[in-house]
Amino acid sequence: MNKLNPENFELETSTVRSFARRWNWATHNSSYRWNRSPDVVRNLILRYSKEWDLLLDPMVWGWTTAVECKLLDRHLLAYDINPIALELTKKALNFEHKSKSKIELKLNDTRVLDFLKNESIDFILTHPPYADIVKYSEWKIEKDLSNIRDIDKFCDEMEIIAKEYFRVLKKLKFCAILIGDTRRNKLYQPMAFKVMERFLKAWFQLKEDIVKVQHNCKATGFRVKKSQEANFLLIMHEHLFVFQKI
Repeated sequence: MNKLNPENFELETSTVRSFARRWNWATHNSSYRWNRSPDVVRNLILRYSKEWDLLLDPMVWGWTTAVECKLLDRHLLAYDINPIALELTKKALNFEHKSKSKIELKLNDTRVLDFLKNESIDFILTHPPYADIVKYSEWKIEKDLSNIRDIDKFCDEMEIIAKEYFRVLKKLKFCAILIGDTRRNKLYQPMAFKVMERFLKAWFQLKEDIVKVQHNCKATGFRVKKSQEANFLLIMHEHLFVFQKI
């Protein structure tokens, strides 16, 4: 295993983030396509929570959030609709560390959190699929959000999710969502901002809009020529929205 913690880590202070360094501490690695940069997750946890807070990642995908919570002494409810994601997360947590944080893994649809009490969570962070841009599972899971192609229908579901997040989050606490954009019929679709509007409609307030530069995007190498021939730009950024419950 790599070192437990990153070298020369500094908390980010601007609304533009570019993390070229990845996967170089603990059990983080890029073998699972849906993993987030641990730099992103560590920055969020350190800035918007404190030790022994109860965090919620209701679409945990890979193991990034769980590993960082173990390293940073946060309790975590780690849910996902894909059992493979939970199996990989459990495996990634199998390393020695003095932390006594409690991490609960549960198979669950992010839209259904009725078993959680109102205002019981200190911080929510998650990374939903970007509609059907990338299929999340190798087989079709009925409630998988990545089965939805229509962006407005996807946003309808995200509004349901936002209302549940608002309910379970403590007052004045934060909810962070990493989301990207796409194209339809060669036209740019600002899906991230559409999702942002649904969270605002669900009574959240926007604390920060952080632009995250995408590095090592596999699709880029294959689409550069097509971009030049068809005269469109490759999307190489995501939005990291941080909402607050006022």
